[in-house]
Amino acid sequence: MKSDALIGIIRGREKMSVNAISTCITTEKVAESREFYVGHFNAEVTFDCGWYVNIRFAECSATLQFMAPREGQSPCNPAGLMYNISVPDVDEEYIRLTGEGLIPVMPLEDHPWGDRGFAVLDPNGVILYLFSERPASDEFKKYFLP
Repeated sequence: MKSDALIGIIRGREKMSVNAISTCITTEKVAESREFYVGHFNAEVTFDCGWYVNIRFAECSATLQFMAPREGQSPCNPAGLMYNISVPDVDEEYIRLTGEGLIPVMPLEDHPWGDRGFAVLDPNGVILYLFSERPASDEFKKYFLP
């Protein structure tokens, strides 16, 4: 049971302070996922015990984790999951990734909300939307908050 003083401190905090947040995909394709992100997205492996892998993207320090299902766990169903990946030159990345054999599931095109982008799938079926910012159309400018 928590002491009254500790409960008072907890209740006195107005908001949670989050240090970081990341996604962990439970998958049978841990090694394939590691190789995909290291090979195509310049990720670095920071932890690998075989059934659990942590990768980091050096340019932005974002991380992803992949974990083999443990007892009682099911693999992730990534239907509807999309990672938005901002890059300096989306046209350059489109040429590079399609040249490496990745097949776009969304075409490279300009969007009125203020980006140019395309999408590919990772080995788990997660949609990876790569984009570079562009000026938004007048229709969408009003939705951006100051």
